[in-house]
Amino acid sequence: MTKGVVYTEWPLAEGYCWPHSYLPGETVSLRCSSRVDRFSVTVTRVGAHRDLVWERDNVSAEHYDVSDDAWQTGCDWPVAVAIPVEPDWPSGFYEVAMIVDPADAARSGHRDGHPGRLRSEAFFVIRSGEPPGDRAVLVLSTNTYNAYNQWGGRCLYSGADRVSFARPVERGYLRRPAAPFDVDFDGRMASVESEPDREHRRLQRYQAEGRYPLWTNSAGWHNWERRFVRWAESEGIELDYAVNADLQFVPELLDGRRQLVSVGHDEYWSRPMRNAVDSFVDTGGRWAIFGGNTMFWQVRLEDEGRTMVCYKSSARSADPLAGGPISGSSASGSSVSGSSGSHLMTGLWSDPKIGYPENLSTGLSFTRGGYYRVGDAVADGSGTYVVHQPGHWAFADTGLTTGDELGSGSFVVGYEVDGCALKWIDDGAGAVVPVPTGQDGTPVDVDILATAPARLISITEDRCEAPEALWAGLDPPGDLEFVAEILFGDASPESVAEIAQGHAVMSVMRRGSGLVFNAGTTDWAYGLDKDPVVQQVTRNVMGNLSGSRSIAANSPKVH
Repeated sequence: MTKGVVYTEWPLAEGYCWPHSYLPGETVSLRCSSRVDRFSVTVTRVGAHRDLVWERDNVSAEHYDVSDDAWQTGCDWPVAVAIPVEPDWPSGFYEVAMIVDPADAARSGHRDGHPGRLRSEAFFVIRSGEPPGDRAVLVLSTNTYNAYNQWGGRCLYSGADRVSFARPVERGYLRRPAAPFDVDFDGRMASVESEPDREHRRLQRYQAEGRYPLWTNSAGWHNWERRFVRWAESEGIELDYAVNADLQFVPELLDGRRQLVSVGHDEYWSRPMRNAVDSFVDTGGRWAIFGGNTMFWQVRLEDEGRTMVCYKSSARSADPLAGGPISGSSASGSSVSGSSGSHLMTGLWSDPKIGYPENLSTGLSFTRGGYYRVGDAVADGSGTYVVHQPGHWAFADTGLTTGDELGSGSFVVGYEVDGCALKWIDDGAGAVVPVPTGQDGTPVDVDILATAPARLISITEDRCEAPEALWAGLDPPGDLEFVAEILFGDASPESVAEIAQGHAVMSVMRRGSGLVFNAGTTDWAYGLDKDPVVQQVTRNVMGNLSGSRSIAANSPKVH
């Protein structure tokens, strides 16, 4: 049984900015289609506060028919509004709202006054035009936004293998009423109910009542990056901003920087993006990953970044590059010559045909983690990490001790988590601690700071562990069986058992002369709302990796 496609609910006025990234002094192109005579446009920088920076009333735009394949070809709407980026506008995330007055809607014959019809949002990012100094650059997970955005009828989860950035973003990905200050719940995927909620009924009610599209819980600015930015700017942490594609198309983005930050769900990476970050870390850069399911799929950005290609689970059979010679990087990370072939196939980075598991860049992989408090995956877990190295600099000033739970009440472990193949050994001081085995590509000298149980969701002919109303497809195989098939060549009981009991892992990895901290969980940023221990760990990571503090000696090695 496979879920039907959920189509877009069309606002009366909507649009998109293309491109998504600008420098001060440039002009933002807002491209709109409207079924009313006029609407207003506002531009708001969203950080610790919402700061209105620009507005215009009585904007008009024609109504344009949407082609049957707009999800992959884009819209090509003309520019309705040119927004000048003033030199004093700081780097940041800028929300563009297109707002229809109810009276104007009624005069145009539209009686539905639901907010989903009267208001829509687009976005752009302003990069910094100044030398970076000590500022970290936060790269937004815009590839993941695009993967889940079903505007026009399809996305990478409903039958598409290529999706266009040049189209609007569905309602809810960019702005919703926000917990914990405005509402008590704002659409988390991981269940946070006191009792296990395997079908996520609370989330289903939330989506139905708010008319939010199916996958707004899995991607977008609202869920994670917005939370991180609100906390960081409130702390006085200065950030520069960029989008995923800037790592590929703005080669100077990381020049002179000390720190790169990824937050939430940064799932889709092109090879040029990854090459840029690997080089940055190898030459002394520090990368803070406050997310999970990071760098799971390889994509190709085509048409000068306008189109993202990813064949996902069908890559081996459908991607035109799948049949080429195996080349690129080996599992050990050594370079293999070749400029074309299966190393550019848009499947799992961990696929042996691609030969460059993400562990080599991030320290961890979703293939050894999975889900937490999603469906039947650790449905009754506490949502916390168990601490193994309390003396590590990441835990300074937290009061944590060995075996303590980190994130209690905040459910920071969920909904998708990354781990590694590990084993448990005696540390010589009476404690049993986890260390990497190295068999999955994670270097054996990675420090494992904390762990939690996790599970890739299984779907077989006899059993479905997924929440049925929220999953893209319920036909076998599930993630567990699919990953086993890719990694080991079959989904036999022995292969499945190899990865059936995963772990969420918090880790620190040395790569070249740089360093990677990986929180290993998408939902880390939820702890920044009001959990002082999560806030302190984040403070430690940001301070140490920025170079504003010297990184203290790690705990003694037990490998």
